[in-house]
Amino acid sequence: METRVGFIGLGIMGRPMAANLQRAGIPLSVWNRSPGGAAALASLGAVVHPSPTAVFEASDVVLLMLAHETAVDEVLQRGSDAFSRMVSGRTVVHLGTTSPGFSAALARDVEAAGGDYVEAPVSGSRVPAERAELVGLVAGRPEVVDRVAPLLAPMCREVVRCGEVPAGTGTKLAVNLYLCTMVAGLAEAFHLADRLDLDLEVFRHALDSGPMASAVSTVKLAKLVARDFEAQAAVRDVHTNTRLIADAAGAVGAHSPVLEATRELFRETEAAGLGALDMAAVVTALEQRDARTDGTSRRHGSPGTRHTPSRSDRG
Repeated sequence: METRVGFIGLGIMGRPMAANLQRAGIPLSVWNRSPGGAAALASLGAVVHPSPTAVFEASDVVLLMLAHETAVDEVLQRGSDAFSRMVSGRTVVHLGTTSPGFSAALARDVEAAGGDYVEAPVSGSRVPAERAELVGLVAGRPEVVDRVAPLLAPMCREVVRCGEVPAGTGTKLAVNLYLCTMVAGLAEAFHLADRLDLDLEVFRHALDSGPMASAVSTVKLAKLVARDFEAQAAVRDVHTNTRLIADAAGAVGAHSPVLEATRELFRETEAAGLGALDMAAVVTALEQRDARTDGTSRRHGSPGTRHTPSRSDRG
């Protein structure tokens, strides 16, 4: 019998991920807290359900792409009898980024209720999600991972098996430490080029042509030069990620001074009301520090001049 698949959480990342599953010929049952994401999937043929409970009732495997731990607990009604009824006999696939401790505890609760659990946090932002070029960092019991892996293939260019829960989440946080600090460093380099009154297109060409260039740096530098802060990975979500990374590092006594400096920049950016913009907008924190110090300002207008996106409907 064909595996029945549900998908809950159709925000910046979840919507293109679910769309790729649907296009791959995997019929989906879906739910989202706001209607826009669900409507987009309905147009592709997915069945929209009125509640998470209804999605679970219609599914054997349910994929969750939710914004944070609280959202996961609320959607699953964790700690209630309803939670046990929802997950019993089903496989829960947690695609989002949470703390390792949260994922491990959720795995225990799902399995205690008679369900199976896999964590598969994905590395990548909106554009890789649209292109089915994410990297899935999967952990769980091998026989359960074997069942889930074919469902990840339409969304991911590679699926990396990380071991037992919560090794997938731990791997994601370690990867994200590099990502967050790299983008903050790129923004700082761009900011210096701007303050030196360099031709920013020439600076972009120099960096893109050199050994430090990467898929991330090329995309983010283009956004910085264009002042295009339409969200691929939103500042507020990156700030949350830096907190999760810092907490994980602190729990094992791993010093992370570069992360701490980066975390403060993202905190300042979100506090300035720019949390819905792309993580490249972290450059504005540096610009505001300059303005407070010596009254200078950057050359290129206000944040979001070219794109001022509305708050995305989040899963």
